[in-house]
This record gives sequence, structure tokens and C-alpha cells, in this order.
Amino acid sequence: MNIKILDSWLREYLKTSATPKKIAEKLSLRSVSIERIENYKDDFVYDIEITTNRSDLMSVIGIAREAATVLQQAGIDATFAKPELQLPIIHPKKNPELTLKFDEKLINRICAVVIEIKIGESPDYVKDRLEASGIRSLNNVIDITNYVMRETGHPTHVFDYDRLVNHTLLIRESKKGEMITTLDGKTYTLSGGDIVADNGKDEIIDLISIMGTANSIVTKDTRRILFFIDNVEPVHIRKTSMEHGIRTEAAILNEKGINPETATDALTRGIELFQTLANGEIVSEIFDFYPNTPQETIITLSEQKINSLVGIAIPLEKSIAILSSLGFTVDRQGEMLIVTVPARKSGNDMLIPEDLIEEIARVYGYDNIPDTLPATQIPTYFHLEKNEFYWEDRVKDALKYWGFTEVYTYPMVSEVMFEGPLEEAVTIQNPLSDDMVFMRRTVVPSLLRVAKDNQEHEAIKIFELANSYETNGKELPKQNLKLAGLVKKQNASFLEVKGIIEQLLADVEIKNVIFKQLTDRYGATILISSPFAREGQDESKKTYELGTIEIFDNTIITFELNFGRILKHATLKKIYTPVSKYPPVVEDLAIIAPAEVQTGELMEEIKKQNTLICEVSLLDKYQETRTFHIVYQSYDKNLSDKEVGEIREKILETLKKKYNARLK
Repeated sequence: MNIKILDSWLREYLKTSATPKKIAEKLSLRSVSIERIENYKDDFVYDIEITTNRSDLMSVIGIAREAATVLQQAGIDATFAKPELQLPIIHPKKNPELTLKFDEKLINRICAVVIEIKIGESPDYVKDRLEASGIRSLNNVIDITNYVMRETGHPTHVFDYDRLVNHTLLIRESKKGEMITTLDGKTYTLSGGDIVADNGKDEIIDLISIMGTANSIVTKDTRRILFFIDNVEPVHIRKTSMEHGIRTEAAILNEKGINPETATDALTRGIELFQTLANGEIVSEIFDFYPNTPQETIITLSEQKINSLVGIAIPLEKSIAILSSLGFTVDRQGEMLIVTVPARKSGNDMLIPEDLIEEIARVYGYDNIPDTLPATQIPTYFHLEKNEFYWEDRVKDALKYWGFTEVYTYPMVSEVMFEGPLEEAVTIQNPLSDDMVFMRRTVVPSLLRVAKDNQEHEAIKIFELANSYETNGKELPKQNLKLAGLVKKQNASFLEVKGIIEQLLADVEIKNVIFKQLTDRYGATILISSPFAREGQDESKKTYELGTIEIFDNTIITFELNFGRILKHATLKKIYTPVSKYPPVVEDLAIIAPAEVQTGELMEEIKKQNTLICEVSLLDKYQETRTFHIVYQSYDKNLSDKEVGEIREKILETLKKKYNARLK
């Protein structure tokens, strides 16, 4: 939350020569964030953002104590002027009747006193301080409760004592359906479990720690007040405030869990202000019910632990000075510190050594801690091309944009769908059904099953990226990642599927692809030629099998690729090929070759004959004649007819010798 505080108010408790700008700078670096400083009349207003866990700083006194510590550590003279608050000793001749009853499970502390007052206006300095804080001035009595809340950080409340029926306050949980009208005139129906105060006749007179009710409000005719300070269970406050949308500053403060030790400060300061600003006279004993007292906490710190967590060596005397200035009691025993967290500072935020080390570090100054990385191994830099999931997404996206739909099928198949000898199958010991006995060796049968189950669709283009399984002796089965696809339509074209695979591989920068016709069925084997192949090397070592294309009939063609092998060859590296400044020489050669010789083999053989052949493509095919479009080009000179002719002769000679092919 944010609170606003006048500079002149802050300096009642903070003695320093630092300017408002310097105070804001140092606090923002080491404690709360000063979001802005604004001019207000002849003064300055600090707009302060305070985190939820620092309810102890939601006050003028809290900020003053914090600022004094921070400024001292920054080398600026500063002193916290601790308020000298002391409860008056009261012995009234006749105590006015007052009965307080409560459920101890709901209450941490209750303080109360009856005071005779005179209603009037507040002095200008009180009005200015409240209005600069965003609080509207009403009258001196109400203003005092708001003034005390902003100064000490503990909300307070006043009842018109003479309007309390039977002069009784019973603090309890509300019943479902009870209704209240708050002092702003709004009516609420309670759902039950809210902390309320009633007058002993089931009439609610206060929504405790959130807002008072209209039937007990102070009016211009009020002569006696019950100055009331409550500290109750914060979860109830949060629930009620949020459920009914009553977000008063008292509710926001109380739901944070204010330390009940500060109730005495609020009570003492309130009595002092009523006496000076409202002609107050105490007419009752001071009631102080304190069933749930916070305990001191003892925490042991070592110099080694402090320096280890902060990351630098902070002198032990510096740590002692910081903790002492923050209100902790510190006893040094060698290299150890025995720190007592007083009841006033105890709570969920000060339980372990790390809590205290955080206090030391922030006051010492995070800006004084070098921003160096901890010692570690040299990191491995992240590269997309090393990320398997990147390539999976890239391939899937490409197929999606080309009209394919991704499917997911079971890796378990039946005996009918399993391809290969059953003795080589990975068998499931406890299959779910007869259709899920074996782990598949290939993904294609699963896609064929999908096509069969969707016979009403005349055209289907599907793919799946999934594992196939192989036996591995007594070890766990080998898992091979496969990319399989199926194209179903009338007059399905092998060349279309071949083109899809070529484009898919080209997208991952695999371009040295060879297609060879299958000998046992219709289709082709897909090979990758090794960039490290040598002349005279065994042909089987010059290429790596990548997968197959299989033609089932004139409507269905499938393909399956070894995706693990694709990952080994895929790359994001781009090779720049400059444009030659010399013109190309283009010619078309009509070659007659036996029908069993594949066109791709002829093209590969032509291109291997000379490095000046930069492009070979099929222009036309008729019976045994295939016409190739050949482009010659040099980066160093213009090619002469003689040079091109020599290359042509070599091409024809090689084709005749290897394939019994000739020029038409």
C-alpha cells in the first residue's frame, strides 16, 4: 500500500540535515520506495510505497526509525527521536460503568478508556498533516484517531459512550443474516463469522477493525467517548473486508497483522492529544486486556553465514550496528551473534537467521554489493539447432501449411498390423486387449488404420511424429523417432510426395538427397549422400538411408523418415553463394537410356562430371528419351565453346560407359 507523510511531521522524529530529496534517495535504495515528492504549501509530501510484509513501516514513527538507520549507514548524520510516551496514572473517584466481554480466540489485545471531551475543530497543523496524507478532517475527536493511526501505525476508534446501551461491549463472531449500517450510511448483511461488537442486546455497534456503525458514532452532542484500540485476528478482517468491499485504511492495516505491542503507543499518544486538543479529562481506569502476548525470539547468527548469503565480507561490527539501530538486542560471542527479537518486532517476518541477514543486507545497501556472477562452470550456450523440440515444431509447422493434419495413434498394435517377424517384436506382458499386444516397428500401419477408419473422406493428408520400438536384448527396447505421412486421393502422385519430402528436407538444410527405386515393391528408398564420401569408397558408406516412399495403389502413398537421422544432419547454418558476374552457358541434352535407369541417377552422374556444372534439371521425357537442361557457369571467367564441349564429351562418355546411354 501507499501512504503519504509530510516532511515536517517526519522530522519531529527524525533529526537530520539531509534534504527531502536525499532522504527519498537513500530510503528508495535500502528500504521503502519513495515514489515521488510533492510540494504542499510550504512543505513537502512523501508518497511512499510499502510492501505488505512491512506493516511496521506504515507510520510516521516507523519511517523515521527506518530513515535514521538508513541515513547513518549511508554516512549522513541522522538520529531517531524516540517518542517519550508514558501512560498517565489515573485514580478516578468514580469509574463509569463499562463491561467488556470477548472471545480470546479472536482477540490479541484490547485497550480502552473513557474520556470527557469537547467537540470542536482541529488546529491547522493537524488538518494539514491529515489532508496531505489523504485523510479528510472532520472534527478534533475523529481527527485525533486518524492522526494517531498515521503517526503510530495502529488504528484506533471512538464510541459515543452515552449511546452504548448498558455501557457494554461484547466482541464475538457475527451470525449469518445479521445486518449493520456503517457510519457512511451503507447497510450490509453479514454472512457469519465476522468479528463484531454488540451492546449486550444483540445490536451490533461496530464492525471491529474495519468500520464503526451509525448507532454508536460520535456526534456534535457527544460529551464522553470510549477511546478504543483493538488488535484482533487478521484473517477474519481480510475475509470480511474483501467480501463486503469495505476497504478502509484501518482494515488494510489490521489485515496485515499489526504487532499488538504498538497498541500502548497508540493509546498513550491518543490520550495526550485528547487532553491537549479536546480538553480531555480521563474519567475511568485504563482497560488493557492482553490475552495473546507475542514472545521474544532468539536467533543465532555467524559471521560466516552472513557473508556467505550476502556474497561479500561485512564486518561483524557493522552488522551489530545495523541490527541495534533497527531495535534488536545483539550479544556478541566471538564470531557469533545472539540476536534477541523483542516482542515489539516479533512476528512471522523475523523467525530465522535469513530474516535478519536480509535486514543487514538491505540497510548495508544492495547498491554496495558488487554485481558479480557466482563461481560456476562455463555455461553451454543455447543453440536452436541443438534443440530437438525446435526441429519437431518446425517440421510439423511445414507439413501443416502444406495441408497435412497431425494425428496421434497408439504405439501398441495387433499381430496383423505388426510388420516383421514376431520373434523380433517387443511384446507387452499385460496387454489391454488383443489389438495392443506388440510395440510397433513402423508408424505407417497406424496411419493406414486411420485412413481406413475415415473412408468417408475422399482426400486425406495426415502425418505422425512418434516412436517405433526394437528389441535390445535384456535391456529396455530401443526407441526410434519416426516421421510418417500418408496421402490419399484419386490418382495420387509419387512425384508430389517426393517433392514434399525434398522441400521438407531442404527446409532443414538437407539437400544432398537421393531417391532410389525399391526392388521388392513400388516406391523409393530415400538416401542422404555423405559430404565426406571419397572416390573409390564403398557405395554403402557413401550414403545413409533416411526412409522410404511406398505406393500402395493409385490412391494411397505413404512415407516414413528416420527423424533421429534428420536431427543429426539438420542445421540452421546458411551458405552464401555469390552471383557470378560471368554469364551462364545453357544447353539441353536429349539422352537415350534404358528404362530401368532412374532419372535421378542420370542427373547425379551428370552433375558430378565437373564443378562448372551448377544446375541439372529434367526438361522432358518421352519413352526412353530424357532431355536434361544443363547450366554451366564459372565465377572466374567466360566459358568458351571448347571448354563446354570438353565437359559435354566427358558427360556422354561416362553415361555410355555406366548406363549404356547415348546422345539422341
